[in-house]
Amino acid sequence: MLKDYLPWIIAGLVVLALVVGGVVLTRVAPESAATLRRRPRPPRAHFRNGDDEMPAPVKRAGVVINPTKFADLPTVRARITGTCVANGWGEPLFYETTVEDPGQGQAAQAVRDGVDVVCTLGGDGTVRNVASALVGTETPLGILPAGTGNLLARNLDLPVALESAVAVALTGRNRRIDVGELVVGAVPAVDAPDDGDDVPETHHFLVMSGIGMDAQIMAGTNENLKAKVGWPAYMVSGLKHLVSPEFRIGVKVDDDLEFRRRARMVVIGNCGRLLGGLVLMPNARVDDGQLDAVIASPRGVVGWVPVATRVATRQRKGHPTLDHKVCKEIRVRTDRPVPVQIDGDVIGEASEVSARVRPGSLTVRVSIT
Repeated sequence: MLKDYLPWIIAGLVVLALVVGGVVLTRVAPESAATLRRRPRPPRAHFRNGDDEMPAPVKRAGVVINPTKFADLPTVRARITGTCVANGWGEPLFYETTVEDPGQGQAAQAVRDGVDVVCTLGGDGTVRNVASALVGTETPLGILPAGTGNLLARNLDLPVALESAVAVALTGRNRRIDVGELVVGAVPAVDAPDDGDDVPETHHFLVMSGIGMDAQIMAGTNENLKAKVGWPAYMVSGLKHLVSPEFRIGVKVDDDLEFRRRARMVVIGNCGRLLGGLVLMPNARVDDGQLDAVIASPRGVVGWVPVATRVATRQRKGHPTLDHKVCKEIRVRTDRPVPVQIDGDVIGEASEVSARVRPGSLTVRVSIT
């Protein structure tokens, strides 16, 4: 008789087991889900490796100093160091220029030392030499004006006060600017024999280069007077050279035909602002991808009046004795050797110079606003 009901008993036990199991699961599952929802998420650092917890390296600036500009160099260094530390940077590395190396070698060493920005503390000549080592690289140039003219700093509207200039160099924005490349001397033809004589010299300029009277003014400026009164010393020298000798020139602009004329000076500029707020090339910009050239040929002292009027009124067009050319390249040949200056430094005499623009080849730190 039990055999007859055994299948039904087994089936009932299975059903009972399923019912009991379902009840248990319905009570445990919600509780487990709620527990999982309430469990806090591990902190982000829990998933990091030990290497990721290393602090970021401290940034460091390299400062190339022209020591002849300062009577108390240790104090200047301390001010720069204090500003760097106050802005969250490490102590800067300092490099001093020499007569043999006015900045290019020191800037290259700073880059090798791994600095984040290379700063110049000197005049436009120091800026030019340091920039020559940075052209074509991504390393930014910071300008700490300490010269008489500080023309590039003025054209970029950079602060002149030391602490403010350091702060801009550390925290400012990067701006790509053009660089002028000047070849002094005739460039030999491709098939010309190499006799080793009159090898052309290549220089970079950031502000202006020129031949003739403007180079004579730079060479004739009294250094003692410049130290006492600043940029007006150039004006004193300029008055002495108003009647400088004329010379004949042949000028070739880009692909145009060469033209000839008499001149007293030729200025090739990457930017247009001069000392004392004067503007020689009103439309010149440091990032327009071109050069501006001014050819001046006034006759006598009276002939400089329209030239001075044009500069004072910032007019691009003026008297016929003042030509203004905009170009990518320019070549100037003279009938005799004349003085040549680059960013205020007289480098000698030449009877031929060629200039071309290298667009956006230098990174400079400028103010954010």
